[in-house]
Amino acid sequence: MQTGIGSADRPPVELPHPVRMRILGAVMVGVFLGALDQTVVGTALPRIITDLGGNGLYTWAFTAYLLTSTISGPLYGKLSDLFGRRPVFLFGIGLFMAGSVLSSLSREMWEFVGARGVQGLGAGALFPIAMATLADLFAPSERGRYQGLFGAVFGLSSLVGPAIGGFITDTAGWHFVFLVNLPIGAVVLFTVARYLPR
Repeated sequence: MQTGIGSADRPPVELPHPVRMRILGAVMVGVFLGALDQTVVGTALPRIITDLGGNGLYTWAFTAYLLTSTISGPLYGKLSDLFGRRPVFLFGIGLFMAGSVLSSLSREMWEFVGARGVQGLGAGALFPIAMATLADLFAPSERGRYQGLFGAVFGLSSLVGPAIGGFITDTAGWHFVFLVNLPIGAVVLFTVARYLPR
């Protein structure tokens, strides 16, 4: 009886604890990037509208991101079941970074809205794959403890996002609000590619 309980409380993918912590950290940073993006951009958006014009497209800067991330989330979940967590998460973070570059290079408001849509398509992979990865790496008895960390990530992003967005916009310019995603995203890509099993 005890043997059955013990085997049921084991993670589907067994890895050394330090490796699991590295993967968890990288995945959480990826989720933090997606969550932080909304609050940072919200602070920078008045300056972006001033530079690019297009007041009529103001709400689409948010809507395009939310729409594409919401629609693509369930699709990424299914694709990760078919092809594995690692390639889908890497694709999502890569697409998010590509959308960040396109956003920073935008010269017209419609270009910016399209780039935000691309960013949203990438961000749609981050949260569902992060939760699925958590379920793969940790036993059922451990998952609640680590799931709470994801809630803390969203809380932290809402606290620090406006300050970060305002500081970068005032000192370096709104273009760097998006470019700052690149080095952080590169660390996430490297860690997940190296340590997360296919």
